[in-house]
Amino acid sequence: MAGPVAAAEQAVAGDEMRTHHFLRRLDHNRVTQAIKKAEGKSSGQIRVFVQRWKFEGDALPRAERRFFQLGMQKTANRNAVLIFVAPRAQKYAVVGDVGVHEKCGEEFWKKLVNDMRAHFKNQDFNRAIILAISEVGKVLAAHFPRTGDTINELPDEIVQE
Repeated sequence: MAGPVAAAEQAVAGDEMRTHHFLRRLDHNRVTQAIKKAEGKSSGQIRVFVQRWKFEGDALPRAERRFFQLGMQKTANRNAVLIFVAPRAQKYAVVGDVGVHEKCGEEFWKKLVNDMRAHFKNQDFNRAIILAISEVGKVLAAHFPRTGDTINELPDEIVQE
């Protein structure tokens, strides 16, 4: 089976931020509810991961590795998406599995991370992440509509490590 197709990534504009500060400002309930709402219209799965420590280099390989560690490649339709945020490294990435990428294409991912950038730059982290969840949710609903036997294959809570 093919691995996930990595979307684009962008550096978060602005100053380095301590992860605990980022997590305090992040509205966990709103993010989780946005995931539930998006997944409620499709069989797709969305997760948000917050990397606690700083690292050098690209976020994309780390996001892809985390995608596999979270078992996101095991969804029945290969339609999972990971939103990876590393506040201390000032980076983020979005990783979509092959099923999603085949439906939306590279331009969707590029536009998504670019749209997120403006909100991160203004330190509106909730809006950046919820925007991504909403846009991914629209793609998932259009191409992977919810059916009567759809189950929630992955937890909706934000993962922090």
